[in-house]
Amino acid sequence: MIFAHPSYLWLLLLLLPYIGWYIWRHRTDFPSMSLSTTAQFAKLPISVKEILLHAMFALRLLCIAALIVILGRPQTRDNWSTSRTEGTDIVLALDISTSMLARDFKPDRFEAAKNVASKFVAGRETDNIGLVIFAGESFTAVPMTTDRSMLVNYIHDVRMGMLQDNTAIGDGLATSINRIKEGHAKSKSIILLTDGSNNTGNVAPLTAAEIARQLGIKVYTIGIGRNGMAPYPAEDEFGRMSFVNMPVVIDEATLKQIASLTGGKYFRATDNNVLAQVFEEIDKLEKTELDVRNFSHTEDNYLPWAVLALLLIVVELVSRQTILRTLP
Repeated sequence: MIFAHPSYLWLLLLLLPYIGWYIWRHRTDFPSMSLSTTAQFAKLPISVKEILLHAMFALRLLCIAALIVILGRPQTRDNWSTSRTEGTDIVLALDISTSMLARDFKPDRFEAAKNVASKFVAGRETDNIGLVIFAGESFTAVPMTTDRSMLVNYIHDVRMGMLQDNTAIGDGLATSINRIKEGHAKSKSIILLTDGSNNTGNVAPLTAAEIARQLGIKVYTIGIGRNGMAPYPAEDEFGRMSFVNMPVVIDEATLKQIASLTGGKYFRATDNNVLAQVFEEIDKLEKTELDVRNFSHTEDNYLPWAVLALLLIVVELVSRQTILRTLP
């Protein structure tokens, strides 16, 4: 047991002069007479009532002590504990090119990917996770962090048009590698989500994949888009945005090579449900056991002391009005 305000316990020292006062009063307040000898009284038994009178004083002392302990605010606190849990370093690499606005997902690929990714992040309680966004260029949106709420909020705040358009898969992967390589976890993984093929950038996708392999980083690639045709965003002759059915073109061969080369896995997400299932499967695959120290909360523990003080007061009051009642 610990105390939130231990300084109040010094008040217990005031009980010492109170005990002294009680002894002094007991000797002076009662009538006495002088006798030449008290030998004839030596063998008389001590009165039970006299013992009980002193016991009442002891009860009062205990009651005051209990009240002082309550002022000190007694608490119970659990100690640090070490438990085995699962965690890893993960970077989400999200394609935010204009084609992600295609409406073969509800409401579109971009929002569907953000929703599933945010749920994935929220469920990885002990992981160190970062976010990289890429289109015609790449950018570290959120460095590696364990603050899941902040990361989820930022994922929802990612907007189309934050980067120059096109699809630089190699640059996005290279930025993700550069961000995750300094992590301390034994297991490091990149989840790369795109709906197209590499058509710009300074780093070839397979070159970046080879670097990831050498650093022991797994890359899970996700091709998002249904088979066949999909409504893609396009501007008409008046500059207005409209949607035109166009063939879905995903460079699955490259994405499969990236995953195979790094020891990861390639997934094809053709609708919202399949995309959610893909992240559920990755969630099961990418886990590493870690030792995590947990700390439990502190709880006030004054109630037993309050009950004790109340009980002592009741016992003293009842006793003085019954078996220990004195004439006025």
